[in-house]
Amino acid sequence: MKEIILLNISGQDKPGVTSSITSILAQFDIDILDIGQAVIHNTLSLGILIGVPVEAEASTLLRDILFKAHELDVNIRFEPVSGDEYESWVGAQGKSRHIITLLARKVTAEHIGKVAQTAADHGLNIDNISRLSGRISLDSAEEKTKACVEFSVRGAPADTAQLREEFLRIASDLDVDIAFQKDDIYRRNRRLVVFDMDSTLIEAEVIDELAKEAGVGDQVAEITEAAMRGEIDFTESFKRRMALLKGLDESVLADIAQRLPLTEGVEELVSNLKALGFKTAILSGGFNYFANFLQQKMGFDYVYANDLEIVDGKVTGNVTGTVVDGKRKAELLRRIAEKEGVCLEQTIAVGDGANDLPMLSIAGLGIAFRAKPLVRKSAKQAISTLGLDGILYLIGFRDRDTLN
Repeated sequence: MKEIILLNISGQDKPGVTSSITSILAQFDIDILDIGQAVIHNTLSLGILIGVPVEAEASTLLRDILFKAHELDVNIRFEPVSGDEYESWVGAQGKSRHIITLLARKVTAEHIGKVAQTAADHGLNIDNISRLSGRISLDSAEEKTKACVEFSVRGAPADTAQLREEFLRIASDLDVDIAFQKDDIYRRNRRLVVFDMDSTLIEAEVIDELAKEAGVGDQVAEITEAAMRGEIDFTESFKRRMALLKGLDESVLADIAQRLPLTEGVEELVSNLKALGFKTAILSGGFNYFANFLQQKMGFDYVYANDLEIVDGKVTGNVTGTVVDGKRKAELLRRIAEKEGVCLEQTIAVGDGANDLPMLSIAGLGIAFRAKPLVRKSAKQAISTLGLDGILYLIGFRDRDTLN
């Protein structure tokens, strides 16, 4: 039976440490049972689990490694592992794995501590912690900084709903975002991303902007807010708001389109998704005129929204065709996924309103973006702290992987 030993090597990182140690192991015909390495601020932490053949001279092997560690000016610790401990470790590899993603403008010890403690309280063991965001200079004056830490955890919580609720409470208390998702092949193979438009891709509700031009801004804004909170059915609220726009001159549409404020991170997100081969779509309860404007600006593959009816240069207060409500958005997501040959588990849906919940609920990754409390609580994931490009972290991308 092989002797199993765990080597823990730490010290100043430099080229040649791993190769020097493994070269010695190779001379003794050693099997590598597991290996992991991390470098934080030029400090190396290297772990190697080895199986030493019976015929090998373990004392000679360890002596040679110890001498090499001294030569390299690194610390090394040897820890024997019993056969039972090893088999128990092997048996644990079939356990469920999840990813916890912490998003903030700046990560603090309190943030890490709260996430780690909550995971432990629910029986989850942290296997790995990685920083996905880039390094931030101490002299940086940038206000819109981004910080992301990803935890890979093993185990299955007894009550996932309760765990999500606790993470949501912590996120609200500490002004961070915490996502919890299963780590499976679908997470690493998303192919289609669909977006709501108003208050998601743009920091405005177009119908409110139209209402301001028509002199009925306060009335329409009040109805819009009630609809976003889920207090009024979307279709009914849409009819009420549209009726108030009757008589608006068509000429104002172009001016509104030009001044629509894009949401933080949207151009970075969409350009990276496109470059990486993702298909993108706008599924909006707003209007095609403005969705098409965004499509031309950023290159969305699909656009589905409502057509304003205009007669003699005036808005009639009606729309033509099928109204894009919550149910319609979910139908369109299914249709596009089928056309692109991807399963729903490979899709991402992003929106802020109650009418987005149907598509958020069926997507593999449903994200409530800067959403009302009801929507945040109902969606699988939520982002409120960072911009839209924070979505790249949820699908595992590091800052160094992106194209911007």
